[in-house]
This record gives sequence, C-alpha cells and structure tokens, in this order.
Amino acid sequence: MTHSLFSIQAGYIPLNDAAILIVAKECGFAEQEGIDLQLKKETSWATLRDKLAIGLFDVAHILASIPVAASCNLFPLPLDVVVPMALGLGGNMITLSRSVWEQHLGPTDTTDFDAASAGRNLARLIRARQDAGLGRLKFGAVHPYSSHNYELRYWLSGSGIDPDRDVEILFLPPSTMPEALKSGLIDGYCVGEPWNSQAILEGEGVLLTTKAHIWQSSPEKVLAVRRSFARDQEAAHFALLRALYNAAVWIEDADNLSHLCEILSRDEYLGLEKECLLAGFSGKIRTGFDHVPTIDVPDFYLSVSRAALFPWNSHALWFYSQMVRWEHVSYSENLIESVRKTFSPDYLRRALAGFDVPLPVEGEKVEGAFAEPTPIAADKGQILLGPDQFFDGRTFDPEQISAYLDRG
Repeated sequence: MTHSLFSIQAGYIPLNDAAILIVAKECGFAEQEGIDLQLKKETSWATLRDKLAIGLFDVAHILASIPVAASCNLFPLPLDVVVPMALGLGGNMITLSRSVWEQHLGPTDTTDFDAASAGRNLARLIRARQDAGLGRLKFGAVHPYSSHNYELRYWLSGSGIDPDRDVEILFLPPSTMPEALKSGLIDGYCVGEPWNSQAILEGEGVLLTTKAHIWQSSPEKVLAVRRSFARDQEAAHFALLRALYNAAVWIEDADNLSHLCEILSRDEYLGLEKECLLAGFSGKIRTGFDHVPTIDVPDFYLSVSRAALFPWNSHALWFYSQMVRWEHVSYSENLIESVRKTFSPDYLRRALAGFDVPLPVEGEKVEGAFAEPTPIAADKGQILLGPDQFFDGRTFDPEQISAYLDRG
C-alpha cells in the first residue's frame, strides 16, 4: 500500500458526474498518487459552496457557473477558488411531468427530442394551458446561478418562451427533484443524471430534451480548488489532478461501466439501483414514451475525450454573459478579467506535463463553431474537439461579449 503523503477534503453532490472523485478514491488512483482522499457528500449546492468557502473542504465537485458567480462577488460569503480542471462535458437533461404532458398533448406528440422540436412542443403545451386558464408551469433548477438555470433559460427563450413570464423557475437540491415532480410541487426540471432517469423509470416523468441537444459538448461540473490550497499545497493539488485524470480515463472505458455503476449505487454515494445510473454513462436515454422507449445520445456525457477535462475560459465567459443577460450581474471589463483568472488551465498543463496527454494550446475558443469533430492545435500535436453547436445556430466569441449581448 502506498503511504499517504497528502490528505485532501473533497465535497461533492450525489450525481453521476461526481464519479471522477469517487472512482479516484475507490479504484486506487488517489492512493497511487499518495493521497488520502476524504469524500464528503452534501445535498445542496449552497451548503457545499459555503463549506468550501470557510475551508471545511479543500476542493469540491461544483457547478461550472458557481466559481464564475463567485468571481463576480454574487455570494454573501467570499469564495476564493480557482478551476484547474473540468469534470466532464454534458450529463443533464430536461424532464417534464407525465401527467402534465398527457393532459395537453397526445401520446405520439414526441419528436426526435432535438431541442428545437422539443421547444416547439413545450410552447404549444404552454399555450394550451394559457387558453385553459391554468397557471404557469413550474420548472425546477438546482441553484439561481447554476448552469442548469442558464441553459434552461437559453433554451426556453430560444423557443419563444419567456422564462420569467411564461413559466416559473424554482430552486431545489438535485436529489429532491423526482419527489418534487411526483408530489406536484414542480411540473418539470433541469438536472444532472441520474435524477432524470429516476423519475422516468418510476413512470412520473417524460424526456423533453438533453443538454447535448441544447449545446453539444458543453460544460457542466468543474473542480473548484481553494486558491490558498492551490498556492500552498501545490504537490497535493497536482497529485489530485493526476489521480482525477486517470479516473476519468477509466470511466470512459465501456468495459468498466458495470463496475462503475456498482460503485456509485452504494448507499454512501448515490444510493440508487444500477439501472438508474446506466443511462447517464451509456448515452442510451429512456424517454418515458412507449413508442420511443430510448434514444441514443453518444455524447450525452464525456469524461475525458474532446478535452472534457480542460477548463475553457470561454465556457466560463459564456456563463458570465448569461448572468449579464438575465440581470444577475452588470457588464464590466473588470469582471470579465476576474472570470478569466478563475478558470486556470495552466494548472492542468503543469500537473499532466509528464503524461502523453494533448491539451489545447489556447484557453479560449469560439463556442458553437464546430459542426463536426475538428482537430485543433495542442501542446502535444492535435486534439479533436466538437461538435459543439448551440441548438439555435448561434456562436459565442469570448472576445466579443458586448456584441453578443446586444444581439439578445
């Protein structure tokens, strides 16, 4: 057994994409790097964020948009973190109550679940409710500054649905979403797996669309590291990044899928049946409709390919643009620079310098520009990125944020 050189306290929320931290511990990748990795499960993002802020955690599995919000001073407790690594691409979807769907639309009113078609169906459903004098649909998201809230708003508004007038958005912890749907507290929700699959398997929900349909190869969770930890414990920090990289490679190997789901199904982690966990890793997504029981979304969640671990500044800046769009923060060149300094790919480059792992040369790119897998320059040859298109065909240039916002 390798002697532990470092003890690291890591917080996480029970979601499929916490698997990188869990696998690093359970499959020995942390131990190989001399790390005693202590994992602490939390229920809500707000609690996890605050424990990270006050130093109870050294690092945390966290929404990609939370460090962006922190760099814009949007929280009561200062949260001084850097993001050296993403924890994958994709992994969430949008679920609607089966009873709400059946009340307003026929059993075959499904599409191929692409975001544009799904948006048209939802808009039609909302109009039917308005004509019937019914109240607004209530959608759940996991935090006011969550990637889920901004992607949900982006999709709704791009589908002709006003997210502030035509629907109501409520905020709940991820694991409570299926029960809130069942009880009627909410009518639908946007959340990471496996909490969509749980409602669909229980017969309470149907699939509307997935994150991969709204914005392909898009950011979801990241590793947030207290800046003081990154500065004062560089060896431990870099050892953790290496362990997490090896865990991500292991996760993306299809031969490990059954073992992965067995680990995550344990009560101390997600505490759900393996069947509920499989969809989020295999990309074979259940829909809740008998005539289209599953759809295949091969890029539903990526743990390492397409630079899935790379913390793109342009991802962070897209979230910032949405915070400005929805008036959560003001537009400021100073804030833009603060956001850029929070996502720090150089840490990952240095930690993996001894690995044969190509990483992008640049820290930013035009988001939505790749219609198909495209090679770009990397520090070791090339790396394949994309497709990364938005469902509405727009692109986001991080050097032109003001012009992007002016277009609405």
